[in-house]
Amino acid sequence: MSMLPNNPIHSLLSGDYPRSRVLGVLLFVVLICLAFAPFLFPGSQPLNVAAKICVFVILVASYDLLLGYTGIVSFAHTMFYGIGGYGVAIAMYNFSPTWSALGIGVVVALVLAILLALLIGLFSLRVRAIFFAMITLAVASAFAILASQLNEITGGEDGRSYRIPEMLRPAFRLFDEPVMGVMINGRILSYYLIFLSALILFLLALRVVNSPFGRVLQAIRENDFRAEALGYRVVVYRSIANCLSAGMATLAGVLMALWLRYTGPDTTLSFAIMIDILLMVVIGGMGTLYGAVLGATIFILAQNYLQVLMGQFSGMLEAAGIPLLPGLFHADRWLLWLGILFVLSVYFFPVGIVGKLRQMRS
Repeated sequence: MSMLPNNPIHSLLSGDYPRSRVLGVLLFVVLICLAFAPFLFPGSQPLNVAAKICVFVILVASYDLLLGYTGIVSFAHTMFYGIGGYGVAIAMYNFSPTWSALGIGVVVALVLAILLALLIGLFSLRVRAIFFAMITLAVASAFAILASQLNEITGGEDGRSYRIPEMLRPAFRLFDEPVMGVMINGRILSYYLIFLSALILFLLALRVVNSPFGRVLQAIRENDFRAEALGYRVVVYRSIANCLSAGMATLAGVLMALWLRYTGPDTTLSFAIMIDILLMVVIGGMGTLYGAVLGATIFILAQNYLQVLMGQFSGMLEAAGIPLLPGLFHADRWLLWLGILFVLSVYFFPVGIVGKLRQMRS
C-alpha cells in the first residue's frame, strides 16, 4: 500500500523513499546513531566523528547536486566550504562572540559564496565540462593562495582560533544533573545544532532534487542539447544549481567552524578535502542524496577507525614474526587499502552502494 501524499514522512522525504529495504535500514541506523551519538558513544572522539559525518553529509550532498544531478564537474567546492568557515572565523575573531556577530558572518559568507558561484557559472558554464573543471580549479587555487597571504584578515597559514557564543562552549551547563549519564554542556548543544542543521539542509536538498527544477537538472545531465531544444535555458539552470550547491557548501563550512572553533587553509581549503568529497560521492553513488549519507559515513569511519584496526593487526603480525605483511598493513596505509576497495567497488558496482542496493531490489 503506497504512502498517502499527506503523510508527514512522505512530505519530509519529498516522496523520495529509499528504493530498497536494506538501504532504508542502513539509513535508519545511521540516523539513530547520529541522533543519539552523545548517549550511545560517550567520549570526545566518537562525538567528533559524528559531528564530522553530519557536516560532510551536507558537503557531499551539495557536491552531488552538481555532479550527480546536473553533470557538472567542479573543483571549487572547497572554496565555498572555506568561505563559510572563514566567515564565522573573521566575525567571531573581530567582534564579540555573540549570536548577532555569528549571524553577520554567516550572511556575509553566504552572499559572497553565491555571488562568486553566479559569476563563475555565468562566465564558465557555457564552455565544455573539462574546461569548466579547469577554471574552477584555477579559481579555487587562487582563493587558497589569497587566504594564505591575507595574514591580517584570515590569519594566513596559521588560520584563526576564536570564541563562540557562550551557550556552545564546553563550560556551559544546561542542566545541573546528567541526563542518561551524560552532562548536557555546550559541546553537546553544539553537536545537536550541527545535527539538526544538517538534517534540515538534507531534507531541503531532497525537496530541490524532487521538484520540477530538479527534474530539469536531470534532463540537462542526460542530454543538454535536447533540454535546450525543449526551451529550457541550460546555462541559467546550471548557474542556479551552482549557486544552490555553493550555498549548501558554505553552510557546511559554517557548521564545521562552529565545531572546531578554528579555521585555517588545511581544514577548509585543502585540495585533499576535494578528493575526499569525490571519493564519498562515488562510494555512495552519484545522482542520489542518500548515497551522500552512506558515502560520508563509510569514509569518515574508515578515516578515523580503520587506521587503529590496521595498526593493531600489523602489531599482531609483527609479534608473530611474519615478514613483509606488518609493513603492508601499517596504519599509515589505511588510505591505500580503502582506495583498493574503492577501485574494486567501482569496477564491479560502478553505480555506487545505493545503486547496487537498487539492483538487488529489482
